[in-house]
Amino acid sequence: MQLPDPLKPGDLVKVVTPSGALREIEAFSQGVDIWRSRGYQVEFTSHWDSHFGYLGGEDNQRRQALSEAWLDPNCKAILCTRGGYGSARLLEKWTWELSTSPKWVIGFSDITGLLWSLATVGISGVHGPVLTTLASEPEWSIERLFDWVEGRPLSPLSGEGWGGGQVIGDLLPANLTVATHLLGTSLQPELKGVILALEDVTEAPYRIDRMLTQWRLMGLLEKVGGIALGRFSRCQAPVGSSSWTVEEVLRDRLGDLNIPIVGDLPFGHDGVNAVLPVGHRVRLDGDEGKLEFLSQ
Repeated sequence: MQLPDPLKPGDLVKVVTPSGALREIEAFSQGVDIWRSRGYQVEFTSHWDSHFGYLGGEDNQRRQALSEAWLDPNCKAILCTRGGYGSARLLEKWTWELSTSPKWVIGFSDITGLLWSLATVGISGVHGPVLTTLASEPEWSIERLFDWVEGRPLSPLSGEGWGGGQVIGDLLPANLTVATHLLGTSLQPELKGVILALEDVTEAPYRIDRMLTQWRLMGLLEKVGGIALGRFSRCQAPVGSSSWTVEEVLRDRLGDLNIPIVGDLPFGHDGVNAVLPVGHRVRLDGDEGKLEFLSQ
């Protein structure tokens, strides 16, 4: 994966809303303030505060804003306001212009669509906090974001090892729901040998089961080298229903793959969302429960 040039204070970064309409104004302003406090020039693209139903503007408006930021030679990074839904619609008629210098694209959740699309053309994005969640991150996680985009190495992350030994591969982070809806499309990157990093939010256990079963039926989980699991927050069954827990579903659908798996890693919704660089070479240790970021 090609890495954009490291950022430095004074660089211009631009704000886009490629998915859902912006609602969390106070949290958004706090996120912008963090970037400005680090010395960056933050500018807003056109339509950044537009509303079109649940979307952050019409498809052509969101496409125009992304293009405006991507093609601006002075812009060094694209900061996504929030997730929600809509990136896939934006990308339906989208081609990354590769004659321009690549920029950092930063976000998670529905921004998985942008990150995966970039990965198909060999450019690394950043699976990390959007502007509406950045201020809620602990200081070490905020520092981790700036460490990565400013060219400093990342420290390992620790979770719960499920066994399976060690594997080295390229990291491919994603929101499970968003990624599942990209399977079989032009936005799906190559999965052979990757370390798949998955998280999700507000999905009942049976829906997590259904999605992972789709991956299994497509033969895709047989291709991956290992799986790193983040937070599956608010993924409880309705009160009073008969159900497995989401943890039991994950064990049932993934535990027989005979590959290294690490659970409970600190990324995802409703808690610390540690930066994960797309396409970066990593070592996943399923016995020790560690995700280590290797030098390129």
